[in-house]
Amino acid sequence: MCGILTILDIKGNPIELRKLALSHVKALRHRGPDWSGIWSDEKAIICHERLAIVDVTHGAQPLVDTRTGRVLAVNGEIYNHKELSAELLKKEHDFQTESDCEPLLYLYDEHGPDFLKRLNGIFAFVIYDPAAKDFFIARDHMGINPLYWGRDGEGNLFVSSELKAIHDLCPKVEVFPPGHYYRASEGRLVKWYEPSWAAPGFIPSGEADLGKLRQALEDAVVRQLMCDVPYGLLISGGVDSSIVAAIAARHAEKRVETGGQEKAWWPRIHSFSVGLPDAPDTKYARLVAEAIGSQHHEINFTIQEAIDALPDVIWHLETFDVTTIRAGTPMYLMSRKIKAMGIKMILSGEGSDEIFGGYLYFHKAPDRVEFHEELVRKLGMLHLYDCLRANKVTAAWGLEARVPFLDPEFMDVAMGIDPAHKMIHKAGPGEAPGSGRMEKHILRAAFDGWVPKEVLWRQKEQFSDGVGYSWIDSLKAYAEREVSDSAMANAVHRFPKKTPQSKEAYLYRAIFEGHFPNPTAADLVPDGPSIACSTPTAIRWDAAWAKLADPSGRAVRGVHDQSV
Repeated sequence: MCGILTILDIKGNPIELRKLALSHVKALRHRGPDWSGIWSDEKAIICHERLAIVDVTHGAQPLVDTRTGRVLAVNGEIYNHKELSAELLKKEHDFQTESDCEPLLYLYDEHGPDFLKRLNGIFAFVIYDPAAKDFFIARDHMGINPLYWGRDGEGNLFVSSELKAIHDLCPKVEVFPPGHYYRASEGRLVKWYEPSWAAPGFIPSGEADLGKLRQALEDAVVRQLMCDVPYGLLISGGVDSSIVAAIAARHAEKRVETGGQEKAWWPRIHSFSVGLPDAPDTKYARLVAEAIGSQHHEINFTIQEAIDALPDVIWHLETFDVTTIRAGTPMYLMSRKIKAMGIKMILSGEGSDEIFGGYLYFHKAPDRVEFHEELVRKLGMLHLYDCLRANKVTAAWGLEARVPFLDPEFMDVAMGIDPAHKMIHKAGPGEAPGSGRMEKHILRAAFDGWVPKEVLWRQKEQFSDGVGYSWIDSLKAYAEREVSDSAMANAVHRFPKKTPQSKEAYLYRAIFEGHFPNPTAADLVPDGPSIACSTPTAIRWDAAWAKLADPSGRAVRGVHDQSV
């Protein structure tokens, strides 16, 4: 991941603002430790902190179109950049690099904002046009890469990859919404990503073609192997990351950028798992690694190491959401070890549960309509939860996380399947053994034979549970010691908005407020407890879930095989 910080629509002193930008962009340097770049004129300042993944030698930013003078700063990867470059026919373009990002300048020149619909990638970027004094801001379809914006007291517009670079400059900071763009000359946000499967009232009716589903995911993983640096695989021990790892392993020996015509630059594939010594996931991750032949690394952490890291984790995550912090802390510790080995990119399994209904509360979905509507709702919130976590805790150490399940072409295939094929059904009394369907049944069936059966047909385990059940129990105990009963009793007075409902939530909120005192910062964190079962949709499915305050998967009693 890279980091961008821009000041646009400048109203103040551009010389002083340039100095301000240079001082504040340092807060993003963890995202891009490889190079720093800046471009400025009297109306715009564009800063970039680079993590070099593609065209390491020549791809430094900001990039400038030598013919139009437009300037580009990107945090992202454009997986189909070669195909898009080949389609640039309308005008002559002066390519300066082999970067996957440079074609954005020329696509914008030829097609205007419509070019966004051609992209397959993850991105948040700014294009500035000095001649027209116009600018263009865009974010990828799912918000996989973060982006924030706000204006200071003079009216200068700040755009940043993370909140921490601008929260002390702007009275109000907002999330730049996923799948949207903003063009200054138009003066409004425009939603460019509107897939048919997300249209209100639309329920897909496609068949569960396992071959088509399998090929679509394989294509997505291969696209995302585009990389000029050493990369690795996250294997949590669950089915999603294991499938991604198995696909990647089958293509690791050839360089995908040349269509498999050349040997890969980094032929030995490395995989990683994280957990306490007794973590449920560890043995399953090991099984997968042995099956795919990866050089596997089991990273252990102690409870004390993780608790000591909490302030740093919350600083990087920029949230006080309980589930995100629980899962983000082990991932943060693991990412540092991965980067220490020289790895700069990893593939992960985020997004599958939102596409296939993998969370355990989906067992209670009453019909295909509500099942699909809940999938769409979950996907729409993903940028505030799993995408935010996967991006920011890896970027904390200059590591890039890629998420093939959220590839737009794969999503069109998977979300076009009739949700009836995704629904969960346990075999009841009198029914034939094996006649039931567990969560994500069609995904598992599509990759039968690719990963060990013990993993393929293993029940969903939330990452924060799978790294070791004592991790969450220890967090609760720590919060019990740190937050007094009187403080908890008066939580509504200290935090009248989004009041914490547990001592653990209170602890995280207090740390967050210490990092981000701007009153609008808390507005960027989702409201309410971060347990899926507490949502209005899920409560309609089972009213008993309204009383649950613990976001652990183990709390979904009667569904989790080992619920306690």
